[in-house]
This record gives sequence, structure tokens and C-alpha cells, in this order.
Amino acid sequence: MTKSTKWNIYLSGEIHTDWREQIEASVNEAGLPVSFSAPVTHHEASDDCGVAILGAESDKFWHDHKGAQINAIRTRTLIGNADIVVVRFGEKYKQWNAAFDAGYAAALGKPLIIIHQDEHAHALKEVDAAALAVAKTPAQVADILRYVIEGRLDGYTDGSAS
Repeated sequence: MTKSTKWNIYLSGEIHTDWREQIEASVNEAGLPVSFSAPVTHHEASDDCGVAILGAESDKFWHDHKGAQINAIRTRTLIGNADIVVVRFGEKYKQWNAAFDAGYAAALGKPLIIIHQDEHAHALKEVDAAALAVAKTPAQVADILRYVIEGRLDGYTDGSAS
């Protein structure tokens, strides 16, 4: 890929903070040729899409199953089309879906960037081992994307420090 190539970045993981917007703002400010996609981040819509479209279920298992299947159509397609997959694990909730997305992306051979804090390092050791980078902040992810796309590291020219 060249700098002029449009890169497709899939942003998976926790939905309770503005980490996606932080990455998008940094990347857009840098003028990088990137398009972003993500799962549906409206929690209730994501949970209820199956029954809203296909009809009510009296059993919560089948309610959730219908939603998971419909969400998987979006998730599998967007991860499959991604050039890079970024997965954030937040502090408050266990994001089993994020772990699944990371595993699916790894199985497809997608370059994977993981974001989490140190307290999750042990629990996510297998996920981290599949990643090409493990970051702690959205700013670090934006810097990784800038480097990968432009092939340039701020403060360095021709491989030597400036």
C-alpha cells in the first residue's frame, strides 16, 4: 500500500468512552487516507436488533442469539474488509465480544492493534500475543497509524535522529 491508498480501519471494543472519536480526530488532523468502521455502538439497538427485525422471543437466550447473528453479519464483513483492526478493552466491563473480534481478525491474518491498561495484561495475554502492537491510549494508536501509513517517524529523517 502507498500513502495515497485509502486504508480501512475497523475499531472494535468497548462502547462507553470516546476512544474511537479520539483516534478519528487525530488521524483526520494528520490528513491520513483512512476510513473507519465499527460495530453498532448503540447498546440497546445492538442488543435488540434481532427481535426488532425478526420478531419477539420469549426466551432471553433466543432474543440475544438473534441479535448476535445479525450483528455478526456487520462485524464479519467489516473485519474481513479491514486493512487493520483495532480492539479496545475498557476498564469497567468484560468485553467478550471484543475478544472474539480480536480472535476472528487474528484468524483472518489481519494486522491487529490492541488497547488496554496494565491491569488487564494477564487476562489478555493470549490476545496480546496475537497482536502486532499493544497500546495503552488512543493517541498511541493514532501514532502507530501515522507511522504505518506515512512510513515516517516524527523526529527522524533518513533513519537518523534529527
